[in-house]
This record gives sequence, C-alpha cells and structure tokens, in this order.
Amino acid sequence: MVSGGVAVIYLVVAVAIIIYLTAKYHMNAFVVLLLIAFLYGLFAGMPLPDIVKNIRTGFGNTLGYIGIVIVAGTIIGTILEKTGAALAMTNAILKLVGKERSPLAMSIAGYVVSIPVFCDSGFVILTPLNKALAEETGKSMAVMAVALSTGLYATHCLVPPTPGPIAAAGILNADLGLVIGLGLVVSIPAMLAGYFWALWFASRYDIKAVLEESYDSLMKKYGKLPNTTLSFAPIVVPIILILFKSIADYPTKPFGEAGLAKLLSFIGDPVTALLIGVFIALLLVKQQARREAVSSWMDLGVKNAALILAITGAGGAFGAILRASPLGDFLGTSLAQYHIGIFLPFVIAAALKTAQGSSTVAIITTASIMAPLLETLGLSPALTVLAIGAGSMVVSHANDSYYWVVSQFSDMDVPVAYRAYTTATLVEGIAAMIGVAILSLFF
Repeated sequence: MVSGGVAVIYLVVAVAIIIYLTAKYHMNAFVVLLLIAFLYGLFAGMPLPDIVKNIRTGFGNTLGYIGIVIVAGTIIGTILEKTGAALAMTNAILKLVGKERSPLAMSIAGYVVSIPVFCDSGFVILTPLNKALAEETGKSMAVMAVALSTGLYATHCLVPPTPGPIAAAGILNADLGLVIGLGLVVSIPAMLAGYFWALWFASRYDIKAVLEESYDSLMKKYGKLPNTTLSFAPIVVPIILILFKSIADYPTKPFGEAGLAKLLSFIGDPVTALLIGVFIALLLVKQQARREAVSSWMDLGVKNAALILAITGAGGAFGAILRASPLGDFLGTSLAQYHIGIFLPFVIAAALKTAQGSSTVAIITTASIMAPLLETLGLSPALTVLAIGAGSMVVSHANDSYYWVVSQFSDMDVPVAYRAYTTATLVEGIAAMIGVAILSLFF
C-alpha cells in the first residue's frame, strides 16, 4: 500500500479526472466514479480481491441504506406533478402572502416543491404560473426567475429526501432525521438570501414575460385543483415521521423503550415513512386516472430514480475504496492542524460543483472523500452533509443543466443569467454555509 502523501496526490488526480470526463466529455457519472474507484485501488496498491470487495460493499451498503427512499421520493414527486398538487401548493402559498409579494410566494413554493422533486423539473412545472404572475403584477422575469430558482435550490441541495443530501447522509452514516431537521433550519436563510438578492440585484434587469397563459386561464385549465392539505401531506407526513423517529431514538429515550417508541421507530424509518408518503400521494389521483397512476406514473418515477441510484451507489463504492486506503488517517492528521473544520467539505463541494456542473455529483463525490476523515477531524456527519450541500450551490453556471433551464424558460440571455442568477447561487451557498457554521457551535 502506498504512503498517505502519495494517496493524497492520487486523490487530486482522481478528482481532476472526474471533472474532466464529466464536464468535457459529458461522460456518465456512474461509469466515471466506478472507473476511478478501480483505478484508485490499483494505484494505491490494494490487493486485487480487496478492490472488488470494497467496491461491491460500498455500492451495496449505500443503496441498501437509501435506495428505496430515493425511488419512493421520486414517485411522490412524479405524482405531485401529474395531479396538479404542486400547483395547488403554490396557489395556497400565493393566497397566504398575496399577489403583491409574488416573488416571495414563488420562492416559498419552490422551497416546498423541491423537497421531493428535482429542481430542474420543479422550475419547469412552476414556470407557467411564474410567468403569469410576472405579467399580472408587473414584475421582471429576472426577479421572478431568481426567486423561484433559489427557492427550489435551497431544499434541493440541503433537505432529504432530495437524492443528493440523502445519498450523502447514507455515505456518511448521518442520522437522517437530524439531517432533515437541521437542513430545514439552514435552508430557510439560504432561500431568503436568494429571495432578497432577487429583489435587490435581479430587479436591475427588466425582462418582460413572454406570456403563454394568464393566471386566470391557467387556473381554469387545471380545473379543480387537489385539496391543499392533501397536496402538502405526501411531503410533510414522511418528514414528521422521520423526525419523530430521531427523537424516539435519542439516548434519553423520551418516549420510553417499548410500545410508542417502537412504533415511532418503525413508521419513522425512512423506508416506511416514504412508502407511506407514496400511498398518501395516491389519494390525490382522481379515480379515472388511478390505473395510469399505479402503472405509468410509478414506472416513470422509478425510471427517473434509476440514474441517481446508479450514481449514488458508485459514489459509495468510491468512498469505500478511499476508506480502505491510507488517505483518511493522513489527511485527517494533516488537516486537523489547520483548523478548517466544517468549512473543508464546503470548499471541496464548491470546487467540484463549479468545475463540473452537477450538484448531485458534487455532493456524492465530496461525501465519498469526507467519509474517511470524519472521525479524525471530529466533524458531525449531519453538519458535514449540510456543508457539502451548501458547497454544491456554488456556483451554477453554463456547465450546469439547471442554469440553462432557468435562463431559457425565463427568457434571460447568457450575460444577464450570469449576473442575476449565477451570482444568486453564490450568495445562497455562502448564506447556507454561514448557517451551518453557526449550528456547528452548538452541535
């Protein structure tokens, strides 16, 4: 086996290759991560049987922890989209804050919708309403687009069951309930930072909405929207159940050790909680569409989850190889003297995100790098997940598919999108990291 210093050099080369292959050639991240895992093991001098064993174990253990949760969360998101529940939630928020505060309404709507739905999909789903409100209230599309996109981004990067954060929680063995609870705390100031940036900075760019439908005609097209409470339930109920499990499992055992405590631990397990969320989501489906929902809609959700499952498992395999190398002990000892602490995962994730574009790939890769370092550096697994999520926001630009979704669907040209939207992701990521740093003083 090579020395720790050489292992670090190999890691730098490995990350550079990941960035080069995914950014330059758009090579599938699953293939890249597995290839790098094999190559790293070979160059680190691991016995050949151990390389295969570690890759299998890392892949299987990671998916065993969060695989079902990712699939269930994706199915919930698909049903919310198909039934109009996402629009029902947005409409309820709009009524609460008022049309005059439509950017805030869209920011909050994005925040809620992106918990189970990918931010790219969420932006597309909510764009017709975003444009209609921009026209009706006289707001610039730059303001509306930045408010919506940063609202979506906040929970996409910080709150499970969005695949990136939940994958990181699995790789780092973080308590999922704690990640959700603290993620909700950190993501609120992050969302607000994006919202205020939209009002203060993006408002300098006057972009008229190219209207597809007015607000009233959009509401008529959907007809009767699903019940508001029921629309929120597939998201809120699983989160509450997972949080209660974390409380029940706390060392002080506030619910005792039998009866209620065992029930909460069972229904609050992420697998059980998300499956309950799927069945609640099915209550949104009109009777005439139920056959389609349980077949084609669910099929679509599983297909959408497949790539994320593959990438997540490959990230777990890469992490297992890193843990088996001398890297962890060497880096942990070396970095501890600089007292970077919780900022280390933020910096790594930000560098990866900016270089190769995908927040999910940045999150999973950084989690794999940090896994062998947590114990030596004395970092909280939950806070490390959130620091990685904050870094994965910094910054979204032309190598990120989400950048193009936001700019093209909002009629922003490239220079304006860089000035209004890309800067917003930088501000949002820094705000999220400040929140994580403050929490690290108490946890």
